[in-house]
Amino acid sequence: MRCAAAGAPGATAASTPDGGANQPSLKALSGMECPIPQPLARELWALAALQHGVVTRQQLLELGFSSQAIKRRIANGRLHPIWRGVYAVGRPRLTRHGRWLAAVLSCGPDAVLSHESAAALWGIRAGWRLEGGRSEAAPRWPHGAAVDVSVPAHVDRRRPGIRVHRRVALGPGLVGRRDGIPVTTPALTLVDLATRLPRDQLEAAVNEADRRDLIDPERLRSVLDEMPRWPGARALREMLDRRTFTLTDSQLERHFLPIARAAGLPPPRTGERVNGFKVDFHWPELGLVVETDGLRYHRTPAEQARDRLRDQAHTAAGLTQLRFTHAQVRFEPAHVRATLVATARRLRNRDR
Repeated sequence: MRCAAAGAPGATAASTPDGGANQPSLKALSGMECPIPQPLARELWALAALQHGVVTRQQLLELGFSSQAIKRRIANGRLHPIWRGVYAVGRPRLTRHGRWLAAVLSCGPDAVLSHESAAALWGIRAGWRLEGGRSEAAPRWPHGAAVDVSVPAHVDRRRPGIRVHRRVALGPGLVGRRDGIPVTTPALTLVDLATRLPRDQLEAAVNEADRRDLIDPERLRSVLDEMPRWPGARALREMLDRRTFTLTDSQLERHFLPIARAAGLPPPRTGERVNGFKVDFHWPELGLVVETDGLRYHRTPAEQARDRLRDQAHTAAGLTQLRFTHAQVRFEPAHVRATLVATARRLRNRDR
């Protein structure tokens, strides 16, 4: 009586990581022991290596494993169910990348990692992260460590430990791959974070994406114009616009001068040159200069060098210099007024 092939009915399969000659064998349904063909074992381990240690049932069938062979390998501890239809190969412990990919694979062919899980994969927010890339046993779920996965709106998947987000559309420009894992782009990931994070944490995520050269704020701002109705896009757009908010000279004076009056300051000189540099507002009797900036996220090295020279020139001349952004003048007048009051009080007391 001959052994059946591993992928044929009545046969089961087993392998070792190296697919070597001394591999264990499983009993076929006929009662005979049949070693798994080495090429099939090698293909399985090669696929698992590409996929962070996980495979799907469909992939196993396509490799040539029968349903009975898959069941037997589960029973013998060579496949470890993670989610329905997704298995860890060889051992139950997965890296965080393995867990992320397993979650995506379990939610269908068009699923992608998203939200805080995507942010953790891109490295722009801690999210759910296992320090040092250490593994964690598959059946155990850290508190609050659900994996975020986005799927098309028509897909209805519910999995324990996976937070599924149904989306109307996830076009090619909004998804990509990172370390072999389907994932939302950095831009869409930041838009999704904007629905969950407070402003300061959202800005920190934007800055981290910029620092990692994933997407800079100017490019992000232009992408937002192409997705006006996405949840989170408005909040992210307002945050970016506020940080890059710019007033014309006349608008600046119209907003700033009443704040200065409310702080008890006399009318300043405007737009004059002091120490070789044009300044916005100058109170010579107090030795006070106020500069305002319509900030951009990126200033050229030449602009930064000129800023330092100007600051150094004013300091060397004994002037006190304050800097406010245009956004502060427009949106945070109470803060600007309080700063002017405290500074003017200190300068007046100094001259007594």
